[in-house]
Amino acid sequence: MIKILVAEDDEKLNYIVCTFLNDNGYLAISCKDAIEAFDRMEEETVDMIITDVMMPEMDGFEFSAAVRKHDKKIPILFLTARDDIASKQKGYHIGIDDYLVKPIEMEELILHVSALLRRASIANEKKLVAGSLVLNEEETTAYLDGKEIPLTVREFNILFKLLSYPKRTFTRTQLMDEFWGFDSESNPRTVDVSITKLRDKLADCKDAEIITVRGLGYKAVLK
Repeated sequence: MIKILVAEDDEKLNYIVCTFLNDNGYLAISCKDAIEAFDRMEEETVDMIITDVMMPEMDGFEFSAAVRKHDKKIPILFLTARDDIASKQKGYHIGIDDYLVKPIEMEELILHVSALLRRASIANEKKLVAGSLVLNEEETTAYLDGKEIPLTVREFNILFKLLSYPKRTFTRTQLMDEFWGFDSESNPRTVDVSITKLRDKLADCKDAEIITVRGLGYKAVLK
């Protein structure tokens, strides 16, 4: 059974999240803070971490940074009341995989958990296959019908991200935060330009495409 560690100092929310995870086939490990979380992780292996950001003694940023020093792959999902760009940039820079802004919907939480675990499985295999389109993460190379597609590293990473979560919409801001970071020259138009270039390079792909979600951003769909 997949074990998910939940570090959340709000006892009520911790209970609700753990109960919902258990009811959906996961095994939730409840921790009231990061210190307890480290103790539990020394006792048993976990497959994913869900952590609050604002916690006593050690906050979610410090906790995630410490985890990433020892484990580069375990999925980390932030639960946070902070919806500002700086906090999101800091989280992605540390190496978190996703975030949900409180108050959270439990059904949406399960969708994010499922997607992150699927992404982790893909990462372990280091390969993503969508029909005739194959992305090899180890090589940072994409192939269409066995022929290499000339992608930049950033284009590859964007495509890998979108295809790892098919049908999920990513806003321009989310993509900017993750793939351009603190680059002061980046803006929503920069994302549009990169997506346009990606589409041109994938013009012959019949198994996947990048769709514009008007007013929001972009998503990948499998045909």
